Amino acid sequence: MMQLETNPMLADNPNSLKRTILAIGGAEDKVHGREILSTFFTRAGGRDAKIAILPSASREPQATGGRYRTIFEDMGAKSAEILDIRERDRAADPIWEEQLEEATGVFFTGGDQLRLCAILADTPIMEKIRLKVHRGEVILAGTSAGAAVMGHHMIAGGGSGESPCRSLVDMTTGLGIIPEVIVDQHFHNRNRMARLLSAIACHRDRIGIGIDEDTCAMFEGDGVLQVVGRGTVTAIDALELSHTNEPRVSASDPLSLANLCVHILTHGDRYHWRERRVVPSEISFSGD
Repeated sequence: MMQLETNPMLADNPNSLKRTILAIGGAEDKVHGREILSTFFTRAGGRDAKIAILPSASREPQATGGRYRTIFEDMGAKSAEILDIRERDRAADPIWEEQLEEATGVFFTGGDQLRLCAILADTPIMEKIRLKVHRGEVILAGTSAGAAVMGHHMIAGGGSGESPCRSLVDMTTGLGIIPEVIVDQHFHNRNRMARLLSAIACHRDRIGIGIDEDTCAMFEGDGVLQVVGRGTVTAIDALELSHTNEPRVSASDPLSLANLCVHILTHGDRYHWRERRVVPSEISFSGD
């Protein structure tokens, strides 16, 4: 029997997450229906929303953060503030914690997930965000790089369009907000299925979540993920994997993965990520 890795973070109270986390695959609609951003805005309190925007992943944080601030202000948010943290030593400044005190929503923009983690991981402001999320005091959303950081194990980069192999994906440590998952973004749009499979082959106790552009995996406190948007969310579960050559082959050799469970989910579909099962909808296909 395969020995799967364990992580002490998974031993935390499984019911500690009381509110909503939106992992967005990137390139979400910012002009027309704005369905995903509107969902975040509504969950954060609508016209009573006080939104903190963290553009630390971006190399142009003021421009990136400013665009989202304009969007949320146009929607009618009570306030939308940019927390322009560009250096790790500045993340310890108490001013940022003060600005977070009244926030009802926190939004991580896209950019570079390595940059985001290098600036925010294990800092006072990140610990405050995590605490407020798990207490149910704020709604958290992250798009593109801001979604990639959600797991304990994080995809830092890699290739696409090739057979799964260990060298196809670069892994590092994320922010651990939802430690059970490994998130990849711009998923089918950039042909990243093999990349996520490669990551899951090395971390088989986690669930791979691949999110298309203009699509959101909305994690609820009851353990259910719901899909919002125009694309798909792919959930990869390797817990019942019966065979893999991963421990025996070189990093560049293709991987075999037998008895892998893969779900392709679309708008409105729900997946119980703690129990690793699809939540049936009212209309289901039963075959002939």
